[in-house]
Amino acid sequence: MSRMFGKIGAVVLFVQDLDRCVAFYRDMFGLEVANTDDDSTAFRMVDHDFMLLKIPSAADMVGTAALGQPEIASHRMLLCADVEDVDAAYHDLTAKGLTFLKPPADQPWGIRATYLADPEGNLWELRHFFKAHT
Repeated sequence: MSRMFGKIGAVVLFVQDLDRCVAFYRDMFGLEVANTDDDSTAFRMVDHDFMLLKIPSAADMVGTAALGQPEIASHRMLLCADVEDVDAAYHDLTAKGLTFLKPPADQPWGIRATYLADPEGNLWELRHFFKAHT
């Protein structure tokens, strides 16, 4: 059987305040800006594209009906980022002033994780595996 999708190649977050979100991802996470224009900013990540796109441009791209109301659409996904050491990432980001939703903790499915939200409420899990990942 063939697979239709090989991998997720990009994540695009629709945001209201592009400048504030760019500053967050650049300054807190240390992401390198790869490309920017008036409506979007793309960041360099290993084997993956990560982009922020202003909501009006997103509406032009996918249609306003597909977006729905932003307050209803919030928290429909959790972005997960693998890090070498969750506790070290937690301490580094806390030192920069980031407030986490939950401190690092071992999860029963084999990861150690901590949770945070970006300036617009997009949820993130920073994690590392402590059991063999299958």
